[in-house]
Amino acid sequence: MGSKKYVYFFGQGRAEGNAKMKDLLGGKGANLAEMTNLGIPVPAGFTITTEVCTEYYKNNKQYPPDLWPQVEENLRRMEEIMGMKFGDRERPLLVSVRSGARVSMPGMMDTVLNLGLNDQTVKGLIKQTGNERFAYDSYRRFINMFGNVVMGVPHEKFEKILQAKKDELGVKLDTELDAEALKSVVAQYKELVRQETGRDFPEDPKTQLEMAIGAVFGSWNNERAITYRKLHGIPNDWGTAVNVQAMVYGNMGNDSGTGVAFTRDPATGEKVFFGEYLMNAQGEDVVAGIRTPQPINIAQKKGSDLPSLEEEMPQVYRELENIYRKLENHYKDMQDIEFTIQKGRLFLLQTRNGKRTAAAAVKIAVDMVEEGLIDKRTAVLRVEPKQLDQLLHPMIDMKTKPKVIAKGLPASPGAAVGRVVFTAEKAQEAAASGERVVLVRNETSPEDIGGMHAAQGILTARGGMTSHAAVVARGMGKCCVAGCGALSIHEEAGYMTVGELRIKEGDYISLNGSTGEVILGEAKLIQPELSGDFAKLMAWADEIRTLKVRTNADTPEDAKLARDFGAQGIGLTRTEHMFFGEDRLPIVQEMIMADNKEARLKALDQLLPMQREDFKGIFKAMKDLPVTIRLLDPPLHEFLPKREELIQEIADLKMQLTSLSTLQEINDMLAKIRAKESILAKVESLHEFNPMLGHRGCRLGITYPEIYEMQVQAIFEAACELAKEGYSIVPEVMIPLVGDVNELIYTKKSAVRVAEEVMRRYGVSLKYSIGTMIEVPRAALMSAEIAKEAEFFSFGTNDLTQMTFGFSRDDAGVFLPGYVEKKILPDDPFITLDQAGVGQLIKLSVERGRKTRPDLKVGICGEHGGDPASVEFCHRVGLDYVSCSPYRVPIARLAAAHARIKEEQGGTKETTMGE
Repeated sequence: MGSKKYVYFFGQGRAEGNAKMKDLLGGKGANLAEMTNLGIPVPAGFTITTEVCTEYYKNNKQYPPDLWPQVEENLRRMEEIMGMKFGDRERPLLVSVRSGARVSMPGMMDTVLNLGLNDQTVKGLIKQTGNERFAYDSYRRFINMFGNVVMGVPHEKFEKILQAKKDELGVKLDTELDAEALKSVVAQYKELVRQETGRDFPEDPKTQLEMAIGAVFGSWNNERAITYRKLHGIPNDWGTAVNVQAMVYGNMGNDSGTGVAFTRDPATGEKVFFGEYLMNAQGEDVVAGIRTPQPINIAQKKGSDLPSLEEEMPQVYRELENIYRKLENHYKDMQDIEFTIQKGRLFLLQTRNGKRTAAAAVKIAVDMVEEGLIDKRTAVLRVEPKQLDQLLHPMIDMKTKPKVIAKGLPASPGAAVGRVVFTAEKAQEAAASGERVVLVRNETSPEDIGGMHAAQGILTARGGMTSHAAVVARGMGKCCVAGCGALSIHEEAGYMTVGELRIKEGDYISLNGSTGEVILGEAKLIQPELSGDFAKLMAWADEIRTLKVRTNADTPEDAKLARDFGAQGIGLTRTEHMFFGEDRLPIVQEMIMADNKEARLKALDQLLPMQREDFKGIFKAMKDLPVTIRLLDPPLHEFLPKREELIQEIADLKMQLTSLSTLQEINDMLAKIRAKESILAKVESLHEFNPMLGHRGCRLGITYPEIYEMQVQAIFEAACELAKEGYSIVPEVMIPLVGDVNELIYTKKSAVRVAEEVMRRYGVSLKYSIGTMIEVPRAALMSAEIAKEAEFFSFGTNDLTQMTFGFSRDDAGVFLPGYVEKKILPDDPFITLDQAGVGQLIKLSVERGRKTRPDLKVGICGEHGGDPASVEFCHRVGLDYVSCSPYRVPIARLAAAHARIKEEQGGTKETTMGE
């Protein structure tokens, strides 16, 4: 039996892999193989599979024994194609070592370039190129990268040496250092490595290669890679592949260069070739933001005085244009490509599906259907439901003429308002305490990812549209302004300046990610409007999905907003939210304070017309769509002042009593104190040790039937009045927290009696239904019985999760993040539905309920209704609808379409948004 294949070769128009082998070769390796097979000029190389990474971690960081002979065999093939030899003094082959997971993780994994250089091979490089400066520049870059990535020497220490050399020679740019200066930098770098690590810099190229491959595998588990995976839901056991590729050089002089380009604009989705490049530079210079990159073509210059590639090298630009068209037609998606020009010859280093903003994702998907590249189903899959969040968020209202103080590049659209912070740590701390912040950095690095996630927006002084800040912000849907050269940041001193203006840490600024403007103070934001391409894509999603989407809405404004977003009804109106209005709360408190039914009814009579108007407003906004109204759910003490506050108020009033002089004042004060004391007595009598499991929901309706009767009367009076005006109203009355069918029989009986009475009085016949919320695990188990009485079930997944896990939702925030971090739970079950436990209860409840009542309507109304993974589960178990907050309605509509397509494809789905 032959040994297992761990290494796949690509070069000279032929490759052993292809684009479908992403799981094994990683995204980068699979695409390098595919490009090679397409006849695109790619430097030869080989890919070490993700299986090696997995085995490396399984076997205590030991490689499989068959690996190294395969690496050496493939090195020999590279040498033959490139006409050079690894470690040779005359014609040395130099390689890059890069990571490549199956999905793109920008900046998360470590790369080493120019590997194979040492004091001997550098002389061979000089012979080959006739360029001593170039050879020593490549050598010093290699020591810096290898020393940092593989040997752990901090990058800043290398930078310090380089800066000192520039200062000594009185020059500003790296490119102004001559060969002699760089030779001395190389010697100092090696000395630095010796001091920091206690060992010499490795001279043997094969040792260098082995160490670099180990470092790439090691970087799969570095802190920033783990953070990125956690934020993007990437499994830890996927592992990364390693790509070893012959080096080509963009820093061989002014006929060489390097760049990054997108086949369409990644911010807007416009069909224009978009990118940046630098002459006489290596790849990392473009994205590191150290030099300001140049636009790739004339169309993109927009007032820039820097020459474009189209002007500097028209021949190369035309070849690049042909390649990008070929790639986009082949992959049928917008591509993000990296290229290098070596002595006027173009090479492609990688292509991948480009990361894009939500607006761009929608535009590209719709345009590609209209161009005949993809079908509607593919277009719908191209937009991740969660991305729509970006489209549904506010923009800056420019009519208010905000004070623009500087302008950078519009790297990721949207708007952000927050206090200035200069470090990722401070951003995380401030966000944790509920502060809105804008993270301001010279340039971001992968270590900043936690702070970038916590911030409202990101502002950098350096870097271009393809810098780390820009790419990561676009992926996260965060507003970002990059390369704002007018900023001078004094992080240690806690301020930044823009010209004469000084802005301290903690001052407010606003960002307009769509224009690149930086605004002083808190700008006014306006709500987004959705039309055109978005409407088209959502119409396609609606054609595909079978799961309906409703909204949770307690006001006519929310109901109208949700309807505009495509909601097909209301799945949850929480009537208690209406009781907190300033004009209502005193009446609600009077009702609670009442000692007998008569006094309670008197207060309820005052509430009745208010509730009736509430329901009329909501019914009107939803017109002919179904509306589910939940009767009062929370415990009564929630409507009364807090015990501690009352005790304090009584103590304060008693203090004031001592300073009063007239009898009238004293009597008035004593009356006030007695009133407060009777409220306190009521609060104490209503006090519960565990109110979430206490006297609430239908339990209240059984103890005080008059409360539910008033609400049912208000619902049906509102519906009958509107029916007389020609509206078609479909009220659905939902009784909460049922755990036993007898609770439902008792409350339903009085609800039906009141409803029939009202309809008789108005002479109107309405189609209505009475159902229950399944939120107590016992109710899920007893669904066959409960369905005899309930005409619909709505799963209150917030409470169902709380009671199934035995977690208090209000207190679990203390330990749940730790549970997710320690992998005890895959996700916070209050954010993404726990399919293994809570999900099984839902599935069982649906099956048992429909056995009794085949036409039982079933939905969910917890916040899970807007979580894409939970929506997919709801589709799978046969729910009729999900209900979520208005802004999440489009997300749920798209997620429901994804769920249907996945089901048709047998559970498979194309991976979207940038492999």
